Amino acid sequence: MSATTHTRPHPATSGGVDIRLPWWALALPALAFIVLLALMLNPTDAQAAASDPVITHLFERAQQFIAG
Repeated sequence: MSATTHTRPHPATSGGVDIRLPWWALALPALAFIVLLALMLNPTDAQAAASDPVITHLFERAQQFIAG
């Protein structure tokens, strides 16, 4: 007498979640990072754009921190 085997009614899942991100979900943070990095590396552009001396001082401090 042979034993009967039970088959699964649905295919087995891999257990992971399949998430698809739109292209801008990766592009926008990368673009923002590049722009902020460029402002930090070249604070003269940041000083021209910033009318508030506090922001200018912040960029200068950030450049000093990165430089050394």
